[in-house]
Amino acid sequence: MELDGLSIALLLANDFEDAEAIYPYYRLQEAGARVEVVAAVHADTLTSKHGYPLAVDMAVEDAIKEPWDGVVIPGGYSPDHVRRSPEALRLVRDIDGQGGLVAAICHAGWVLSSAGIAKGRRLTSWWSIKDDLVNAGALWRDEPVVVERNLVTSRCPSDLPLFVRACIDVLAGAHARV
Repeated sequence: MELDGLSIALLLANDFEDAEAIYPYYRLQEAGARVEVVAAVHADTLTSKHGYPLAVDMAVEDAIKEPWDGVVIPGGYSPDHVRRSPEALRLVRDIDGQGGLVAAICHAGWVLSSAGIAKGRRLTSWWSIKDDLVNAGALWRDEPVVVERNLVTSRCPSDLPLFVRACIDVLAGAHARV
C-alpha cells in the first residue's frame, strides 16, 4: 500500500469534530499507515462534539519522543484545547521542521498559528478563523484544500475527500523520495 511503514499522529483533545477525526483515521490506515490517537490533554478516551468516544493511544508527552511521518489535526473545539499544550505545539513544530506532513482542517489552523508555523504560508481554514490566521502572517485562501509543500489544510467536513487525498499524496511523495 502507498503508506506502508509510515506513522501518523492524530492530535486531539475533547470536542473534536467527529468526521474530521474519524475519516482520516480510517482512510490513512486503509492506505497502510499506522495512525495513533495522541491526546493533548490527560485522558484515556476523548469524546467528540457529538459524543463519539475515541480511545487514546498515547499522551502527547510520550508522542514527542517518537518519530512521526506526519500529524493530522482535526477541527471542532479540540484545537482550542490542543494549542494550550506546549508539548502539542512542540510536536507540530518538530514534524514540520523535519518536513513531515502537517495537516489541519477547520479550526485546527489555530494550532498552526500557536505553533508559529503559519507565517508566510498559504493555507485555508474555517472562515471564522481567517482573521486569526491572517494576523499570524498566513496567506489565507478560500479553497477546499491548500497544499504548500508538507502543509495540507482544508475548511470543513465536506472537504474531507480532497483533504485526505492530499495528505496521502504528500505522504506518498515524501515516502517515495526516501
